[in-house]
Formats: sequence, C-alpha cells, structure tokens
Amino acid sequence: MIPTAAYAATSAQSLLEPHTIERRDPGPHDVLIDILYCGICHSDIHQVRDEWGGSIYPMVPGHEIVGTAVKIGRHVTKWKIGDTVGVGYFVDSCKTCDACKDGEEQYCENGMVTTFNGRERDKQTPTYGGYSACITVNEDYVLRIPAGMPLERVAPLMCAGITTYSPLRHFGVKAGDIVAVVGLGGLGHMGVKLAKAMGAKVTVLSHSPGKCADALALGADDFIDTSEKNAFKINAARFDFILDTVSAKHDYNNYLNLLRRNGRMVLVGIPDPGRLSAASLVMQRRSLSGSLIGGIHEAQEMLDFCSEHEVVSDVEVIPIQKINEAYERVLKSDVHYRFVIDMASLKQPCSK
Repeated sequence: MIPTAAYAATSAQSLLEPHTIERRDPGPHDVLIDILYCGICHSDIHQVRDEWGGSIYPMVPGHEIVGTAVKIGRHVTKWKIGDTVGVGYFVDSCKTCDACKDGEEQYCENGMVTTFNGRERDKQTPTYGGYSACITVNEDYVLRIPAGMPLERVAPLMCAGITTYSPLRHFGVKAGDIVAVVGLGGLGHMGVKLAKAMGAKVTVLSHSPGKCADALALGADDFIDTSEKNAFKINAARFDFILDTVSAKHDYNNYLNLLRRNGRMVLVGIPDPGRLSAASLVMQRRSLSGSLIGGIHEAQEMLDFCSEHEVVSDVEVIPIQKINEAYERVLKSDVHYRFVIDMASLKQPCSK
C-alpha cells in the first residue's frame, strides 16, 4: 500500500483537515497518478456534509482530477509513464451490463464505482478522491489530456465539462439551434461555452441581472433576466433546446413554455421536486429529460472537442489550505466559475 497525504472530513460537521490515506499499489492494469490539480464541485460539499445521505467517513472528496502517470501495471497498454491524464466522476463499473457495453458506464446497471464516497467492487473498500497527492485507477477509466491545454483550467472539464457536453451532444444540438442555458454557475458557464462552440445561438436565463456582462463575455448571444415582469411571456416558444443547470427549486413549467414545438429541456442539476403541469409538455409536444455526466468514450470526445475549440473552464486556483474557505464561498456563489486546488500546496508528494 502507498501512504498518501490528503485532506479529509471525518464527519458531516467537521472541516476538511490533513489526513493520511492508503492507495493500492498498481495492479497489472492500474495507473498510479500524481495529482497536479483537482477541481471543487458543489457535489463535493453536498457529500462532505451528508446532505444526500449515506456519506462514508473519513471522506476525501474530489472528482475533477488532472495529473501525471508515474507508475503503470505490467499489462497496461493505453498509458505510459509521463502521460498527462485525467480522472472524472467514476473509476470502475461492471463492464458487462448493456449500459457499459454501450460505453455509458455512468448508467452502469450494477452501479458505477464513484471516485470518492463510494466502495470498490468488493463492496467494502472505500474510495478516496482527488484532494490527495495521488490516486490509483484502472487504465480503462483514465482520460488523455490533449497537449497544450492549461491543466488547471482542464480539471473542471472532468465533471462540469462532461456534464454539460453529454446532453448537448446526445440530443443533437447543432449549428443554428436556438439554445438557452438556465443558470450561470460552474455548470452553466461551461454549457454556454460548449453550446457556442457547437455553433448554437445561445441565451443565458438568470434571475441575477448582474450576470449579463459575464454571460456575453463568455460567448452568449443574449441574456434574459427571468426576474423581470413578463420575461417568460415575452420569450414564449423561442428556444429549440434548454439546458437547465440549476439545483435550486424552480418552476419547470415557466421554462418549458419557452420551448418551441418539439423542443426539449434537459436537467443536469438536481433541485427539490417542483410542480410539473402535463400541459407544459403536451400542448407543443415538448420533452423534459435528465442527464448524468458521460461515459469514458464521450468524456474523451469532450476533451478532444475542447482542445480543438479552445474551450476550458474559468477558474480560481487555490492552495489546499484554503479549502474550507472555498467551500463557504461556493455556497455564496462567490467564484467565477470554478475553484481548482493546486495540489503542489499539499507539499507531500506521493510515496511511490
């Protein structure tokens, strides 16, 4: 086993503090990765504070990982020492169910193994995430980072990037489509950039008028302040596709009525259930769908797309010693648009 420096929470009420975990020595098909950067996702906070239930402690969060392969198993064929690689939301799946065979491991019918706050396939060994010096991952769940990309700005692509790319790609958003992105946070700002790179005409929908300038700077063609009187009425039946990134409770019907005939709204946030009127769907044959991250093949496609179109996340890089302060700032929406931890600040390289 490999003693590994990390930051962990020991309970739902505790702060994240220095901790030592053990990583497995690389097996025949494993890659040992020295972690360079790890993004902070709002879901990290939900799980650290047990807001979704079932949290496993001690917990080392983090699933937006970029690093360097420093050791590989004897049968590894996809990677070599020195490769710049990434790890996202999950690190294993059954590989035998229909979802896995289709390259959609995120929907593994037998349960994917999450990068942290989960258990390995033995159902006993806890998984620890990227707020740590290194991680050992099966080669099939490692992603290649294209050369030349700024690594600190790539880390959030492992979650925020693929979470927004997957529904845009799966549901066929294309050049000329009229697309709206609900919310302009960590997910929303990536939705704007990716939809724009796909050639769509993009409008940001937000109840915060102060975000208008940022939305346009990110590439949006228009901005709608949804707090304004008659905003929904004036823009009825305007959009082909709506990407809803908001996790706070809101009225789906208002947004569904912004769709044209045959339009689709996709949820990537998980808000408290709200009221949904069947008429909002039925009257114009609209659709309401959900989407969860993406499979390994699609995540690699996303990274290559982002490299080609120079799409990366807007980030604020912090040392890990500021992690608890960063959590509080995330809760106040005081970040543009993603925090990323520089893991060199851990000052305890992985013992190899």
